[in-house]
Amino acid sequence: MLDSSAPAWWRSSVVYQLYVKSFADSTGDGTGDLDGVTAHLDHVASLGVDAVWLNPCYPSPDRDGGYDVADYLTVDERYGGLPAFERLRDAAHARGLRLLMDLVPNHCSDQHVWFQQALAAGPGSRERERFLFADGRGAAGEEPPNNWRSTFGGPAWTRVHDGQWYLHSFDSSQPDFNWDDPEVRESFEYVLATWFERGIDGFRIDVAYAMVKAAGLPDLEDPDGENHYSWNQPGVHDIFKRWRAVADSYGRDLTLLGEVWLPPGDVADYIRPGELHQVFYFDLMQQPFEADAFRTSVQETLAGLDDVEGVPTWTLNSHDVHRAVTRYGLVEREPMTSPDANALRTRARGRVDVALGSRRARAALLFTLALPGSVYLYQGEELGLPEVQDLPAGSRQDPIWERSAHTEHGRDGCRVPLPWRVDEPGLGFTTGTPWLPQPDWFADLAVDRQDADPQSMLAFYRRALAARREIDPAAGLSWLEAGRDDVLAFRRGDLVAVTVFGDRPFAVPAAWGVAVITTDDGDGTELTGASAGWYTPASRA
Repeated sequence: MLDSSAPAWWRSSVVYQLYVKSFADSTGDGTGDLDGVTAHLDHVASLGVDAVWLNPCYPSPDRDGGYDVADYLTVDERYGGLPAFERLRDAAHARGLRLLMDLVPNHCSDQHVWFQQALAAGPGSRERERFLFADGRGAAGEEPPNNWRSTFGGPAWTRVHDGQWYLHSFDSSQPDFNWDDPEVRESFEYVLATWFERGIDGFRIDVAYAMVKAAGLPDLEDPDGENHYSWNQPGVHDIFKRWRAVADSYGRDLTLLGEVWLPPGDVADYIRPGELHQVFYFDLMQQPFEADAFRTSVQETLAGLDDVEGVPTWTLNSHDVHRAVTRYGLVEREPMTSPDANALRTRARGRVDVALGSRRARAALLFTLALPGSVYLYQGEELGLPEVQDLPAGSRQDPIWERSAHTEHGRDGCRVPLPWRVDEPGLGFTTGTPWLPQPDWFADLAVDRQDADPQSMLAFYRRALAARREIDPAAGLSWLEAGRDDVLAFRRGDLVAVTVFGDRPFAVPAAWGVAVITTDDGDGTELTGASAGWYTPASRA
């Protein structure tokens, strides 16, 4: 049984996100799989993380990277099926790593048995009540039921053979569930229970804030603006209270983590007592590498935590945004349009100074690891991988590319398969042809090459994560006066974290202690531009 007196592991955890398709391929078919993950699990463990999160590996037509789920209760045979899942689960637990799954409750695949039944049953049927079907507007119902737009571009409605329309917030292959339907609610509680009984330690919940839609599905005043009728509706909290009861019934230290793209002041509502344990605070990830922006984001996040039970979860990278090295190194931005406001902030393209982006990414990592709460890393960031911006048009697989009529490039560039070994086919990812092509320069950042270099990004991540374990997870955060607008410093317990956002060197006050770790090569008494360091009293250093 759970020891209620011990702090829950997830309150200060570091979790490694695994995009299974792109991690490691054990069969030579060009697509990563669960046995490939198991074979490389020592790499993950060597970082010093607490858990791994698997992106969806359920049966799926794979129109949207597995986020179009056809069956929530098993593992796709392409990834090795349930036997491979069990091998990975056991291997992870043997290394002291928790295992989290991805849950996709807003929508399913159009190949899901329920949706196929709904298509066959016709208007007014019980089967259609599980989804959001509606009659169209116009004399013959030829116009969509409202003016909503898909997050991926194009209309949010698709018409079926009998003339009705169904809602899909994302791709047309991903029909939205109707969460007012009791069968939908009961089904997902069964899904949670099934995977908890199989031994997983929690779920990351996809678009957790968007499952419930406004009653009546009203038109938007600005159809090209953000759709406030499709997210952050009050009814979603009732769902999470029921899910929390399911998780608590197991008497284990489980976690429910929500993907919630909302301002910091609204995000805290999701981790109030009896709801989710954790929620992503994406606001920090969306900020430019500027001192005022970082400080304001953290202050607004922490200000909303007084009355909540859960903790903030920080991340600088994910499978949905451009990699941090590219975002922080972007020096000349190309024009961009998108119906997704988050994409405008996190997927800008253009000319990148990779050296500058790498320095800033290291500094941002140290800043983030020093914050209270938990941190999620995304595979490949420990290698310092930049975004692959120049994928051939014919190779792109993100549905955003097609739905935007090739005006928005989507998310393929952060999903390119990892480089493991310089001198092997597919850079050690596969003996076949990788499902997305790897650029030649990936070889310079391969794991085996970085393993042999004590100054590599990989070596830095290992040092930083080891140092983080010395921070008291219960310690609060207090800001220190650095005397410069481009320098942030804060204290947590006896640790002082210093980040230089500008270009000029900064002399660290001796009173702040001696360097434990810095992003520079020196002794830490002075930090260069775009750098960071942690300091403790000399007695602890």
